[in-house]
Amino acid sequence: MIVRTLTLVAALTAGAATSQFPEFSQQYAQRLGGAVDALAEVVADFDASAQAEGLTRVAALNQMQGTPFIDRRRADMIRTFARYDKLRADLAALDTAGPFMRAYHATRMTDPEVARAAWAAFQPALPLTFAGGIFAGVGFITMLLAIGILRLLLPTRRRRTA
Repeated sequence: MIVRTLTLVAALTAGAATSQFPEFSQQYAQRLGGAVDALAEVVADFDASAQAEGLTRVAALNQMQGTPFIDRRRADMIRTFARYDKLRADLAALDTAGPFMRAYHATRMTDPEVARAAWAAFQPALPLTFAGGIFAGVGFITMLLAIGILRLLLPTRRRRTA
């Protein structure tokens, strides 16, 4: 009886947790859009400065050397360009996706800064949407199955009744 109760509690908890994914993923996509916009300004500013000097981005980066500060700034800009390209690609995949496709593209929701900002703004709620209900059901059933498999694999001691 206790095992069944604990199984039900675990399954309900898993269902409640997974039901939050649609809203969190939406928050993440919104934050991602803001991060891409901010990085786009930095990239455009750098490219404009390079172009004003008659340089391409690569040529301007190649000229950034000679002092520890300039070398560090060059490395920062290279990381900024790489992050911008990655986040822009992630946003393209997530921007028009609904909650089920965002789950499919969950590997694109891995930027720590964006995730931290989305989590800070996220407020769990009772999802009354179709997607929230489906995610809750999937979490509930997955937990029931996981516990069932564990119970089959783990040896249990049963009391013998006389």
